[in-house]
Amino acid sequence: MTTPEIIPFADGEAQLDWIGLTDAMAAGHDLPKAEITDSFLYRGGDTLLNRAAWIDGLGLAVKSATIFPGNAGLGKPAVNGGVSVYSDVDGTLEAIVDFHLVTKWKTAGDSLLAARRLARADSSVILIVGAGTVARSLIEAYSAAFAEARFLIWNRTGAKARDLAEQFAHATAVDNLADAVGRADIVSCATMSTAPVLRGDWLRPGAHVDLIGAYRPDMREADDAVLAQGRLFVDSRDTTVGHIGEIKDPIARGVIREGDIVADYYDLRAFERRSDDEITVFKNGGGAHLDLMVSRYILDRWRNR
Repeated sequence: MTTPEIIPFADGEAQLDWIGLTDAMAAGHDLPKAEITDSFLYRGGDTLLNRAAWIDGLGLAVKSATIFPGNAGLGKPAVNGGVSVYSDVDGTLEAIVDFHLVTKWKTAGDSLLAARRLARADSSVILIVGAGTVARSLIEAYSAAFAEARFLIWNRTGAKARDLAEQFAHATAVDNLADAVGRADIVSCATMSTAPVLRGDWLRPGAHVDLIGAYRPDMREADDAVLAQGRLFVDSRDTTVGHIGEIKDPIARGVIREGDIVADYYDLRAFERRSDDEITVFKNGGGAHLDLMVSRYILDRWRNR
């Protein structure tokens, strides 16, 4: 029996590049549509989440996440886990990949794939709304495709924005969100907000909006005007329309219709900008199928290191 690869965060990340990742994600959507399922187990406030995906021709993956909120008081990470990757040919376990490695590259890579097609190629000012772990990943990812861009970082707690900006020579913390949105060619929101922080009347013509943070039905990052005035795209209709407040809420209230979603990644050819002045909006919803695509890319790069 072949011993599966064990891929840790730092050594695994050293083999990766953002452009190669997004190309691999695009290629994954040329394969048959993924079968996906999620399951949850609970013990008080603790959770085990298993997300599984199977793509014919690519293989299988099960991403297991343990969420133990009490770990924060012990100085330990609250979220842990791993991704098991299985062969499409015989079902054997090929690799166990660090959970945080897959999550980081899946989340930011998801947004970058859309931006490479929807944002203007000459985008030079990128605003990151939020200053957490995902924000750092977004700066790394967007820098790979928009090498000349400078970054603005806004956070409700200004000190966190300043701390993050100090770690990048091409980043600056800002205090006035409306002003920063009006200057930005790309606006990427990665917050835990349940109420909109981004307003459509702040956006400049030609802006690309990337919405990441709202992942529950009761969460929103953008107001109705953002959704109504922009051409709307999602990574997966199956994981966004009926599940995520950013899309579900305005549809339920008649602000937009499901038919206003131009395309998801299974129609990637439709991800294109029609003019320099139009506003494009992308909802990053994630999904186990993207975990599988990213894990397979990581394993392929690991084997070729």
